[in-house]
Amino acid sequence: MTDDLRISPRGATIEAALEKCPEFFLEEAIAATVESTMLIEREVKERTPTSGAATLRESIGAMPVVVTAHAVRGQVATSLAYAAPVEHGSKPHWAPIEPLLDWVTRKLGKRGEEADEIARAIRFKIAAHGTEGAHMFRDGVKAAEGQVVAFYEAAAARALARLEEAAR
Repeated sequence: MTDDLRISPRGATIEAALEKCPEFFLEEAIAATVESTMLIEREVKERTPTSGAATLRESIGAMPVVVTAHAVRGQVATSLAYAAPVEHGSKPHWAPIEPLLDWVTRKLGKRGEEADEIARAIRFKIAAHGTEGAHMFRDGVKAAEGQVVAFYEAAAARALARLEEAAR
């Protein structure tokens, strides 16, 4: 997925840690980023629809933390191409029948001619109306945002405490 949903914590404690003890804050921010991406991963996965195979859900994961001169970045992502239409929905299109048959079998427990009829009906509905988005990434990030900010505020407080301890 190429969406760029961001949480950029700011506040007096964070600004003070950045100014007074950037080395300590960097170490603490890395830990906060790891914790944040793990939380966001869980929130996104919980919101990800599945056919029962959980292929998309299981493909979502926290990536390694990246540290640059100006930021500590975490990312939760998937490499599956169909994640974007699941996230955002799709315009009307002629969907392939095999994944629909698989979904009908897994989710509805139907087989044979009955499964084929249901899959074709779903295909026609998608051709006429498209699909709705699940917004699992958007909503997962939103659900985690308050905790993520708290992780960074705690990281800044720990960095400032380490500075005080080092000054003694």
